[in-house]
Amino acid sequence: MAGTDIAGYVNTLQELIAARSDWLEKSELPKLKENLRTYQISYASLYNIFLKRKLIDEDPYKQETKISELEIPDTTALNEAKKVEQLSIRLSNYDSQLDFLVNFYQLGVDFLNLDRIKRIVGLIRYIDWTSFSPDSQAGITKFVADMSNQSKQGADAINLSIIGENLSRLSKTTASSMGILKDLNTFYREKYKLDVRQKITQTMSASEATLDGIKKKMPGAMPGSPFYKELIDEIIKEDYSSSSTDLRDVILNTLKVKEDKAKVVKQEINYKKLLLDGIITIGGASASLTEILQKLNDNQAVIESRKKSFFQTIKELIRQITNAEKEEVIYNIESMDPTKGVPVKEKISFHQFINELEKKNRILSSFVRGNAYNKLSTMPEEQIITYLEKNIKEVTALHKTLNSLDEFFKANVEAGERDKIKGIKPDLSALKNTYVKANQQLYEYNAQKEEAEQMKKLGLNHSPDAMPIAPPVSAS
Repeated sequence: MAGTDIAGYVNTLQELIAARSDWLEKSELPKLKENLRTYQISYASLYNIFLKRKLIDEDPYKQETKISELEIPDTTALNEAKKVEQLSIRLSNYDSQLDFLVNFYQLGVDFLNLDRIKRIVGLIRYIDWTSFSPDSQAGITKFVADMSNQSKQGADAINLSIIGENLSRLSKTTASSMGILKDLNTFYREKYKLDVRQKITQTMSASEATLDGIKKKMPGAMPGSPFYKELIDEIIKEDYSSSSTDLRDVILNTLKVKEDKAKVVKQEINYKKLLLDGIITIGGASASLTEILQKLNDNQAVIESRKKSFFQTIKELIRQITNAEKEEVIYNIESMDPTKGVPVKEKISFHQFINELEKKNRILSSFVRGNAYNKLSTMPEEQIITYLEKNIKEVTALHKTLNSLDEFFKANVEAGERDKIKGIKPDLSALKNTYVKANQQLYEYNAQKEEAEQMKKLGLNHSPDAMPIAPPVSAS
């Protein structure tokens, strides 16, 4: 029957749960955040490749989707006649859900629970990257695997490498994330059982502690909490059965936090390399900008091809003969001020903007092991930081302007021109992933540098293996 034995077990559980909560918050959740960010960026890269290769269609309502809680995309069988349409919507939804998970979800011990862990697991396992094959029977995995193979057909060495690297990262981050999520699931199961004991069963006798008896008390003692029959059964067995001692020992051993001995650091961290890796990452924006430049010029050509007057035609001909600069074109675009939440109007000198964009693109491309990279590698860290921050800020601002230009061209099409205007949303998504990743690397540099200084003040060795650094806190 209930008594000091259960009370003592509850006290021990409470201590272990508190210690494990602290360990999960400081150690495992930062790792999970990093894994999920890598997962999301890798998937977004593949998704954009599928769009560029016309294997799926762009979702016209993607930007209008409002997400308040994670939802696993549709898993029902695809209609063969509408396969591309349905797959396009599901993969677009999946991309949005992952973006919400990484950039807006509160991945903290106090926010997560069994239901939310289940949602995250469902998202990660929506596509089985660890057994990725066109022969797979798992959900839409077979269709995505088939598209990946189609993407490789006729692709150059660089794109083949990008596809292979993304698939490898998705497989690895799936495996490591599932391990952490399994630990979290165990934690929340035991935390739920601890709550039930503290609020309901601790004072109940063996005859009173039945499924029905506990269920009746649940609404009053734990309003709003779900009734998990499986976990209630476990409580009854662990507290009132003849095998309770053995069952409890297993639980206690599972919850104990193993203390890792700090490893001796034989080699100092190369902080400059962390910054130069960020330079290479932001330099990768060149690939997206190259695609965007081509599409914007094509869209402008569509606008300029509209019927001109006789004098306009003669004027353009003279301009071409004399190699004069193109007549400036001014567009009035509108964007949203992120701080005030109000629309802001801006005049864009199109050809001047394109020239500046081409210049910026050349600079960024030279960051990827080019002349600019070689020059930066000889500079002190302070100068590299300034240069990296400047370029992250500039690419972020370009993303905002380019998004507005994309909306402008789509809104100013005439009859018969809609199919000729090329959207740049997939390229903008890839561009965003690039500057987010570069900003994350800059954060990691600052975090490791700051921690090293703190450890130095305390007279301790700094071990990156023993002290994981948390990535940037997700917006929420």
